[in-house]
Amino acid sequence: MGEREQLNSRLRQFIEHEATGGLLLVLAAMAAILLVNAGFSGSYFDLLEQQVRIGVGALTLDKSLHHFINDGLMAVFFFLVGLEIKRECLEGSLASFSQILLPGAAAIGGVVAPAFIYLLFTRGNAEAISGWAIPSATDIAFALGALALAGNRVPLALKVFLLALATIDDLAAIIIIALFYAGGLSLLSLAGASACLLVLLAMNRIGYTRIGPYLLIGLVLWSFVLNSGVHATLAGVALGLVIPLNRSDGTSPIHELEEWLHPYVKFLILPLFAFANAGLPLAGMSLESLGRDISLGIIAGLVIGKPLGILLTVGVLVASGLVRMPEDTKWRHMFGVSCLAGIGFTMSLFIGSLAFANTEILNDVRAGVMVASVIATVIGLAILWTASPHQSGA
Repeated sequence: MGEREQLNSRLRQFIEHEATGGLLLVLAAMAAILLVNAGFSGSYFDLLEQQVRIGVGALTLDKSLHHFINDGLMAVFFFLVGLEIKRECLEGSLASFSQILLPGAAAIGGVVAPAFIYLLFTRGNAEAISGWAIPSATDIAFALGALALAGNRVPLALKVFLLALATIDDLAAIIIIALFYAGGLSLLSLAGASACLLVLLAMNRIGYTRIGPYLLIGLVLWSFVLNSGVHATLAGVALGLVIPLNRSDGTSPIHELEEWLHPYVKFLILPLFAFANAGLPLAGMSLESLGRDISLGIIAGLVIGKPLGILLTVGVLVASGLVRMPEDTKWRHMFGVSCLAGIGFTMSLFIGSLAFANTEILNDVRAGVMVASVIATVIGLAILWTASPHQSGA
């Protein structure tokens, strides 16, 4: 193999590696933090406030770049999440009750416990209550990327468990956003969105499988949801769930869309979101600022609440005999993966941006999420690096 072929092969391996997405998110977040704290904060925030216009005539949308990323590009990310959830439920790791029970119950435990701990740390602060869901989220790209760094110390069944858990965790986050983070509702826009959804469902029911019309109606659905008071990213999820899995010729619209979208989401959309939402001014930050109730509640929720909720749930189910541990998995493996589920980053920052508008509070959210995600990564990997799938004891 020539030098050029070797270089291309290494580049392809890097691009396809599970850890690459997490690495890009870290680099994008670091770039934002460096810009804000190296004298370019004005340029950074001015860039995010630049207006972006899309459309023609009365259908033109005029939003800031920040809103375009959070409401527009992230809808594409949630569209991909919707596709993955449907595929996993129909033919993947969530396709049967026995497969879904353990990660599903663990995901619920991993949502409830962090929220409870956050509320415990923020009790007495009425303004902080709306952020209860921030530590309940897991960042799939980061968590799986970190897990990949543990290499062959992690049994394959545990990777499937984490993927299923994080997928259900995302579904829980979507439900939470829909129920608790909606603004003033526009009945007219909701009616338009409902009509689009009914058309999409009818297309699915009659077996229509051409992707183009689904995407076109999905764009109209998104525009209605954007103006409805419900967060626009939910339109992406809804569209993903109505895309047909298979055609009569054996090809799959869902697989085709996933394959097409993954590079754009991994290398463009999520890094842009991290860049646009991680700009944290470090001036004046101290241990005291990290000890403020919101930051501390998020850190405790992600670092303590996530593994505690997951491990307690798994422990009860295994002890009751309802389920078995994933194949070749010891309790040390489960402990390490439960800690990695405390990497909130993208989803936690996203929920934080919905929960709070105050800049100072958002800085506390950013600090809490990033510190917690680093701690969860270090602890989780440290535990997994001491384990082996062939170990006889836990």
